[in-house]
Amino acid sequence: MPLSVDDLVGYFRAGSKASSQFRIGIEQEKIGVRPGGEAVPYDGAGGITEILGRLSEQGFVATLEDGHPISLERGEDRITLEPGGQLELSAGALPTAAACRDALYAHVRDVTAIGRPLEVTFMGVGYRPFGRIDDVPWLPKRRYGVMRAYLPRYGRSSRLAHNMMKMTATVQANFDYDGEADAVDKMRTALGVTSILTALYAASPIIEGKKTAWKSYRAAVWLETDEDRCGLLPFAFQPGFSFRDYVEWALDVPMFFLVRDGVFRPVERLPFRRFMTEGLGDERATIRDWEIHLSTLFPEVRLKRYIELRGADAGPMPMAAGLGAVWRGLLEEPSARAAAWALVAGRPFAEREALRREVPRAGLTARFGGHGLRDLAVELLRIADAGLRQLPGGDGDRVLLDPLRAYAEAGRSPADDLNEDFDAAKGDPRTLIRAWALATG
Repeated sequence: MPLSVDDLVGYFRAGSKASSQFRIGIEQEKIGVRPGGEAVPYDGAGGITEILGRLSEQGFVATLEDGHPISLERGEDRITLEPGGQLELSAGALPTAAACRDALYAHVRDVTAIGRPLEVTFMGVGYRPFGRIDDVPWLPKRRYGVMRAYLPRYGRSSRLAHNMMKMTATVQANFDYDGEADAVDKMRTALGVTSILTALYAASPIIEGKKTAWKSYRAAVWLETDEDRCGLLPFAFQPGFSFRDYVEWALDVPMFFLVRDGVFRPVERLPFRRFMTEGLGDERATIRDWEIHLSTLFPEVRLKRYIELRGADAGPMPMAAGLGAVWRGLLEEPSARAAAWALVAGRPFAEREALRREVPRAGLTARFGGHGLRDLAVELLRIADAGLRQLPGGDGDRVLLDPLRAYAEAGRSPADDLNEDFDAAKGDPRTLIRAWALATG
């Protein structure tokens, strides 16, 4: 039977879980550099393949593509590579943010220990601070080869798409839902406040070894990466927002590729809707095709069979560890979620989009709805703390908010620290790499 819209809506409904089964997932990307700031090559001594090989000695199993290792798995933990060789941990889902912190810190200790004798340092920043985009080799992965060709040709406003692929790093948190109403309420609230957290987490002011006027150049790059599939979702702020609205939007986003037997076949501006109704040659759409298509959409809040919060720069470890806590406190406790939404409700979508475009440069000095983002961030963290008090294991998560609260109350973000470090070191890459190394002590 051909797929129907109802089948696609049902895909999301099948992701529902009882609240007692809710888990949190943390995904962290890391930018590795040589002592002078050079990119780490994929092959050769001290390259990415050697790092993956040493991780394999710790019980990870490698997945190969055309003879190249492209990911590792151990139980529910997965280590993958972004197009510029950024190393990403997708940790197994856990019941509390504190448990996610422990898993994240253990992973960073492992990769730090592996990188040290190879003279590879992993930094807590949202954008590669040294070197130019052409200095960073492309990862030999089929998926990324198609994306690399597609985005500059077909993506709307995709001037910086290759920068996104090769130079950026993020940390994200993933959450479950217990049904459609719960999912769309969480998504609407998260989309409403995500720009505030982007400002708080800004950690990418240094580009090509120079200070810039940006707080989050990572977020600025996403402003020029394929408007068809990125950004905020206007329909999420409309009354009656539902899974079907997300499906209808996703159906009209062009596909990157069709995957059959491990082969990534580029398609020319083919929306999934047309593929579903007309097919492509002898091929007909399957639920697996839908699942792959969903992974090629990059809104600030993404729906799969769980909800992904994608708006934060990768940065220092205390901030990465706190992401699960702040989102858990804001989204999983209903009264906290209502309070968070009340902070940003009632504004036209044009203002929300204008804020998304202002935040990369202005950070917490931006304003929204007559309020400074610094004040909104302080209040969001108060709400998150109150929400965590009501959740199982929430008291252990609350301490993870402390570093976020310190930044918010000071009206600062990690970007301000990076700029001060840059001035103190007079821009010396070796000094700065030591200062910006991911630390678990």
